[in-house]
Amino acid sequence: MMERPRFLKTWAEPPRRPGFALRTVLVLALILGMLFTVVESWLVVTAAPGLRTGPRVVEIPPHRGLFEVARLLDEAGVIRSPVGFSLLAMLRGSARSLKAGEYQIPQGASTFTVLWQLEGGHVLQHNIVFQEGATVAELARQLETERLASAEDILRVSRDGLFLRTMDIRANTVEGYLFPDTYQFVKGMTPDEILARMVARMREKVSPELLDEASARDLSLHQLLTLASIIEKEAVDPSEMPLISAVFWNRLKREMPLQADPTVQYAVGKDRLRLTREDLQVDSPFNTYRRTGLPPGPIASPGRMAIQAAVRPARVNYLYFVAMDERRHQFSANLADHVAAVAKYRLSRVR
Repeated sequence: MMERPRFLKTWAEPPRRPGFALRTVLVLALILGMLFTVVESWLVVTAAPGLRTGPRVVEIPPHRGLFEVARLLDEAGVIRSPVGFSLLAMLRGSARSLKAGEYQIPQGASTFTVLWQLEGGHVLQHNIVFQEGATVAELARQLETERLASAEDILRVSRDGLFLRTMDIRANTVEGYLFPDTYQFVKGMTPDEILARMVARMREKVSPELLDEASARDLSLHQLLTLASIIEKEAVDPSEMPLISAVFWNRLKREMPLQADPTVQYAVGKDRLRLTREDLQVDSPFNTYRRTGLPPGPIASPGRMAIQAAVRPARVNYLYFVAMDERRHQFSANLADHVAAVAKYRLSRVR
């Protein structure tokens, strides 16, 4: 049998281009990358759903890496994409320099805004209003309520010998050395830092002029703050402070006990409550019914007006005063007038 002739191909196959498939893959990758970039960019510049109704507070603990920070922010609902946040931080060169702390993310904030806050350490500031006449114990409770420090830690540091020496306070507590004012504290501050700032404010406000006036009256800073704290607690109307100061100065000169109710209230732990006879007999160096002179230290934090009144008493001969109402006092120069005033105003309050 004869074999059929085999016909050879007379045309040439087009040469294969090995780079075609690679280029196709690269184009597809580029398109996908562009889509990813567009999506992530949109996620970065728009606010997370959690910020539509109002601000949110988020806490970033110290020593957390970029991806851990991104996860925490995502869980708090303040960013749309942890990946977008992380990429943005890398592009800006801040991936390793984000600040720990407590942040209040404003309503409608974008991921870029959130990153800007963490880059600059724009942490939440807590406004603490420390009122005239407040005590360390009251401050401790206030700071604990704001979750800035435990009351126990504040009280411990307030009596710590090393801290007191560092602050140049020659006493066994910071009572009276914390100046009444509005402070801005941030979460993470230590009790030492908080109290040190308040002591520093007192030293700023008690001017050299006031210290010179105190020295002229043979008062140390400690004694000045002690007397001013009693004036602060006795006065309701600041205009009466120089009169109350005059009563105490006149009594000190005559070596009469001050008989200031707030000192006994401090000794027995009562605040603005009517004292009993047993309270007035308590054996305490702060009981100015039983002891003459100033008590061993301040009973509260005096404000500037009380401190000024302590060295600038009114020029009067009053030795007594009794409350006329919730704000004002009746002042007397002798016991007979005082007894009459007590009978008059206490009887009117009973009615």
